[in-house]
Amino acid sequence: MKTRKQLEKSEGVELGRLARRTARRSFLRGAAACLAGLPLASGLPRETVYAGSKRSGGGLSAKTPGEVVGSRLVLANCHLIDGVSDEPRPDTGVIIEDGRIADLVTSRGVSVEKRARLIDCRGAWLLPGLWDAHVHLQFPDITPPKDLTARTIKYGANAIEGLREAGITGIRTAGVDNWIDVAWKRAFASKQYLGPRIFAGGYFITTTAGHGHGYIHTRECDGTEDFSRAVREQIQNGVDHIKLGLSGGIMGPPWDGNRQNALLPEEMDAVFRLCNQRDYKVMCHATNPLAVKEAIKRGAWSIEHGYILDDECIRLMLEKRTIFVPTLCVSHLSPSQVSNEWEKRFMEMWTRQIPPEFFARADAASKEHKKWFQAALKAGVRMAVGSDMGPLKDGALLEMGLWVSDGATPMQAIKAATSGAAEVCGTADELGTIEKGKIADLIVVRNNPLEDINNLRKLQMVFKDGDLVVEKPADRS
Repeated sequence: MKTRKQLEKSEGVELGRLARRTARRSFLRGAAACLAGLPLASGLPRETVYAGSKRSGGGLSAKTPGEVVGSRLVLANCHLIDGVSDEPRPDTGVIIEDGRIADLVTSRGVSVEKRARLIDCRGAWLLPGLWDAHVHLQFPDITPPKDLTARTIKYGANAIEGLREAGITGIRTAGVDNWIDVAWKRAFASKQYLGPRIFAGGYFITTTAGHGHGYIHTRECDGTEDFSRAVREQIQNGVDHIKLGLSGGIMGPPWDGNRQNALLPEEMDAVFRLCNQRDYKVMCHATNPLAVKEAIKRGAWSIEHGYILDDECIRLMLEKRTIFVPTLCVSHLSPSQVSNEWEKRFMEMWTRQIPPEFFARADAASKEHKKWFQAALKAGVRMAVGSDMGPLKDGALLEMGLWVSDGATPMQAIKAATSGAAEVCGTADELGTIEKGKIADLIVVRNNPLEDINNLRKLQMVFKDGDLVVEKPADRS
């Protein structure tokens, strides 16, 4: 007779097989049909105009339905934040061809060939698409639907909404059950459905009595054999990286605190040895100096949270070029710490999910977390924006606001949510910046986010692979 743990494990594996089978066949098509109001990425903006139209005598005119156009797109009259430079570029034109950045010119230097598409951005701000590098697609639900189909639909809707409402064009998942993130990654990559690029982590691997106990997205292991099997299962099911929990955290039982470590040295060794052998990056949940150092010395690609660090942690991150994803939201968002209308609105929803003792633990961790975030920022540690909050449409924007509140410049926060996040996902050579040859995942916002980081909320357009996939009604005020 199988034990309870064996039954849970076999059920999880079987559900994972179901998710993969249904994703390969018609399941996601049926799921997408249920996502009312979240259509495919198609169509062009009302503000798009074309060169050489007979109706305009060779000038500029609006597109009529069904008119066929070329693959060259020109975005003119932009203020450009490219994700690389420390200063914006005014009066810039961006030329996109076959889904990639073909050239950057001054708007006065824009030459629109016949049948090219032209979008006049009218002085709006053009940036790389935003990323969230620490995502659980079930959030804000602590307890998601029990039915696998319902969860798959809900997680996909969360991802789609993030792109449509906040311009989140890329995410890195940090714990998703049944490899639903892998299924949606493949669905979005097929271009049949509109959603962000997903760098999938599958299950969060932890120990019995480790952080994440009781969450549907965790895989509890004991001993080197069990950890090795978990890593191999993750690889077999199509993940891009391995998420490993080394220590406690804020949202957990009393025995799951920030200063408490969970893994034996030989268990850590087994995970890192296998990941190094198979060339998989390890995303490490580490919340205290010992856990952080143990992870970095074994080859961690990124440190998540880092609520408590020390000077040696900073030195090691610099030396090993480890990327730090601080997730300020976890320690900074509580009823006693809200500081603006967006945080207050989020907290009204979040307090219905989270018990008061977790908020008390966040409050206790916040000051120390801020101190080490500032130390890492000042030292020049590689960093990326990841919120560990949901829904996706809120997480990264809240996190970027907290970065600025804690001392980062708006430009530092923007770079961490674009080029920094693409770097932690291992795709900085293709995404995350607006440079010649890069894939054109872009957003346009109405007002200057360098004056107020919350101007990123004034989203006007989203481009993915050079196609305009979201356009918001123009505000002429």
